[in-house]
Amino acid sequence: MVSVRGKRQGARGKEACPVPACPLSLAPCSSKGFTLVELLVVLSIIALLLSIAAPRYFQHIERSKEAVLRENLATLRDALDQYNADKGRWPDSLETLAEARYLRAVPTDPLTERNDTWTTEPGEEGSGVRDVHSGATGEGADGRSYAEW
Repeated sequence: MVSVRGKRQGARGKEACPVPACPLSLAPCSSKGFTLVELLVVLSIIALLLSIAAPRYFQHIERSKEAVLRENLATLRDALDQYNADKGRWPDSLETLAEARYLRAVPTDPLTERNDTWTTEPGEEGSGVRDVHSGATGEGADGRSYAEW
């Protein structure tokens, strides 16, 4: 059948599909879906975009962890100096700083994600904690070992 507008119509008045029905299916053909090639093109574009974005995402995460590590080390060292100035000696451990209310809690090392991996340097005569470093292995973006920060 031909409609007024010149398009072919099926037996029920609906627009006929330009592609014949699949011989293995009894259902009428439908041109509303995507072809396999179209889906593969879209998936390849998504994969390409992810391959560009993923490395940058992980670089930002590492930079953020290093920034948090620098801040935590500065906070710990400041608390150590304040304790020494007030008491005239270095604290016995980092937990002593928290118990004496110089810190709310011992901060977490963002690289190891634990608060008990900090390495400490003893004060004069080998007593107390004079300095603190990260217990993480590896090197920062500046090429120095985390244990040297």
